[in-house]
Amino acid sequence: MKSDRSPVQTFKYDGGVAYSMSQVTRRIVRELHDEPHLEGRRITVQFLKEQVEERGLSPRTVADRHDLDVADVYRALTYYHDHPEEMRTIERQRQSAIEEHDHLTTDPDSVRD
Repeated sequence: MKSDRSPVQTFKYDGGVAYSMSQVTRRIVRELHDEPHLEGRRITVQFLKEQVEERGLSPRTVADRHDLDVADVYRALTYYHDHPEEMRTIERQRQSAIEEHDHLTTDPDSVRD
């Protein structure tokens, strides 16, 4: 039996224009800080991976909190796992930057002295 009903579409409203969710799906790019992130957003692949795999949030929760299509979260997770050496290099660079600038931070105990 064939249904007369059209498939349900989800729309996102952005400044007077309605887009279907498939139109706003983002690609992974490297425009900011030489780190993979969602196109048009400052949300990095590393951040999304940490939210899901380290904090234990569901991809849907992460998507909802950051106004993303859940497919973007899965796309970032796939990118992370498809590029392990690149992601390890990024993590080493982050850790090196933290260590290099550690002397510039203050410890709450030293503020009291």
